[in-house]
This record gives sequence, C-alpha cells and structure tokens, in this order.
Amino acid sequence: MKVLIFVLATVSFLFSAVDINSASVQDLLSIKGIGPAKAEAVMAYRKEHCFKNIEEIVNVKGFGSKFLETNKNNLTAGACKK
Repeated sequence: MKVLIFVLATVSFLFSAVDINSASVQDLLSIKGIGPAKAEAVMAYRKEHCFKNIEEIVNVKGFGSKFLETNKNNLTAGACKK
C-alpha cells in the first residue's frame, strides 16, 4: 500500500503544471517545445516582467500561439515574486 501511494504521488508530480513565474530552467526544460535557449528566454523575461497569466508567454521571443495551445494544460502562472 505504501508503495502504491508513493508511485501515485510521484506520477502526479510528473504531470503537474509548471509555474512560469517560479520554474527553474530544469522545470521549463520538461515542457515539450522548450529547449535551453527558450528556457533562458523565459528566465530573462521573468527578470523584467511578471506573467499575469499563461497567455503572456507569447510575449517571450520564440513562443507563439501554437506553443501555448499545445501546452496550456502544462503551464500555470502563480503569484508574482516581485
């Protein structure tokens, strides 16, 4: 029973949405369509701006509406840290 609970907790973590306001580069790399350059672009954008919602990711160079549509269930925009 303990093993099943551990497995379910691990799997749910793997499929949870990534918060673009607080995600690390490694977290961002886990999203389909984000490589090292795009992850760094998100980090650089985030230093100057706060994502009020996930739709604002299209303001980052290299991201468009197709990326957003594909990944809208994998992203979240939590509270701003500024």
